[in-house]
Amino acid sequence: MKKIIFMTLMFVCGIMLATAQTANGGKQAEIKFDKTTHNFGKFSESAPKVSCTFTFTNVGDAPLIINQAVASCGCTATEYTKTPVKPGEKGELKITYNGEGKFPGHFKKSITVRTNGKVEMTRLYVEGDMEEVKK
Repeated sequence: MKKIIFMTLMFVCGIMLATAQTANGGKQAEIKFDKTTHNFGKFSESAPKVSCTFTFTNVGDAPLIINQAVASCGCTATEYTKTPVKPGEKGELKITYNGEGKFPGHFKKSITVRTNGKVEMTRLYVEGDMEEVKK
């Protein structure tokens, strides 16, 4: 008798879990970036700030929200679309690298983007070569 009650309870829990995952009709946001890497190329230590913009599209069928965009270090800052991006619409994520006080040479930084989408986490990369000022 206990086995039957336990199996019935497990079956009901499974049904509830499956129903909860499709509560909004199975609709889900999905982010698609035009590119996931950007190379700044060579730039001078005398002008150590460089920026680029990553464009993304919501290819899903529910509004997309970027919860956070976190850089791998404090020398890289992010700005991004804060409002929900409707299906089919585009948004932007601006990355600024500040090499002031950093050693010249090659760098590669990552930015972790967290969303409410089908894929919750995406990594973007920026890299470049800061050249030393000739004295």
